[in-house]
Amino acid sequence: MTIQPDLIALTVRDIQASLRFYRLLGLAIPEVKAGEDHVDVLTPNGYHIAWDTVELIKSLYPGLPEPAGQRMTLGFKCDSPAEVDATYARLTAAGYQGRQAPWDAFWGHRYAVVIDPDGNGVDLFAALEKS
Repeated sequence: MTIQPDLIALTVRDIQASLRFYRLLGLAIPEVKAGEDHVDVLTPNGYHIAWDTVELIKSLYPGLPEPAGQRMTLGFKCDSPAEVDATYARLTAAGYQGRQAPWDAFWGHRYAVVIDPDGNGVDLFAALEKS
């Protein structure tokens, strides 16, 4: 048996606010009914991303402590360095907090970081074009 990563699940305070952010980022997420407590989508590269409300998670795992601080970062590969810049600009212009404006990282990527509505870091990156 081979174990394969397949799902990234986010626990969110406001599912609609979180879905707005990730739609603006570029994920194709269908509209959901008010009061929905779980949503998941299949990404083009075959991963599932799911959003669960805090209330749902607390009902499944009574006594689960509230997280403190950032516990994970999601990384999104862009097609080009220009797309990193444009995506960062689109998200911050919409009022989302930028943690790190786009820069050329020493490891060979154009990189930027924005913060989603639940305080998670969302990395945007693309390989630098070789000159």
